[in-house]
Amino acid sequence: IRSLVKKKFLIAGGGAPEIELSLKLGAYAKTLEGRSGVCVAAYAESMEVIPFTLAENAGLHPIAIVTDLRNRHAQGEKNTGINVRKGVISDILAENVVQPLLVSLSSVTLATETVVMLLKIDDIVATK
Repeated sequence: IRSLVKKKFLIAGGGAPEIELSLKLGAYAKTLEGRSGVCVAAYAESMEVIPFTLAENAGLHPIAIVTDLRNRHAQGEKNTGINVRKGVISDILAENVVQPLLVSLSSVTLATETVVMLLKIDDIVATK
């Protein structure tokens, strides 16, 4: 409830926002060169861990589910997510599976801050 009080927005659940972010970051990584491009591409790939884990915990075949989810999002179906009750990829908003925006924002922010901290540590170690 705290999440909804602070930011009054709901977004699709079922791994939909994470896979969409992964696709957008992957496309952006292709425009970058050198280490920056490699880092952004790896970060984009890491966003797929959330839908992968969701599928795995639901007893589904995670590789097939995440591949199908990625393909559906690439075709423009932005609201598709993992429907754990039916064991398929479906329009998750039509199923009323939503999550507070703040939950996704917090997880992405924390992940980003962690990656930046690790890259800074690696940079310091490499220069000494």
